[in-house]
Amino acid sequence: MHRATHRTLLLLCAGLALAAAGTGAHAIERIAPQVDTSALPAQARTWAEPNPLRGNTQAIAIGQSAFNQSCARCHGTDANGSRSPAPDLRRMGKVCLRIEDAALRQRCQGDADTFFIKSLRWGKQKFGIVHMPPWDGVIAPELAWALRSFVEAAPAQPSARP
Repeated sequence: MHRATHRTLLLLCAGLALAAAGTGAHAIERIAPQVDTSALPAQARTWAEPNPLRGNTQAIAIGQSAFNQSCARCHGTDANGSRSPAPDLRRMGKVCLRIEDAALRQRCQGDADTFFIKSLRWGKQKFGIVHMPPWDGVIAPELAWALRSFVEAAPAQPSARP
């Protein structure tokens, strides 16, 4: 009887831990950052890929402000995710820069854009646990592309490898 009680308590604790872990990302209040996107080009107002704002300095500045308002609590201030609970977004697509063939590099960057936008719009959920809430309907396409442009322009964490 003692083993059965111990096992039941262990399963109950594990279930409670999973339930608590699953509520973390949903608990984030998704409030749109307060930034003015009116100066961004019209083609950025759709979800069309690849990123229409890549390299746009105004978009990068808007993206940085928005990132620090809404994303920094999980991904680090100024996208410095090296000590954050969520992934370091600066690494996303950096491998594309090493590709010499321009067409292949563009396809690689397009894939990174797709991954970023889908993650932002629909969130991240694994095994029923929400790791990132969906931001669709909270963040407009032009702001999402500005966020992507900022993250892409942010300097990557230096590699710890020799």
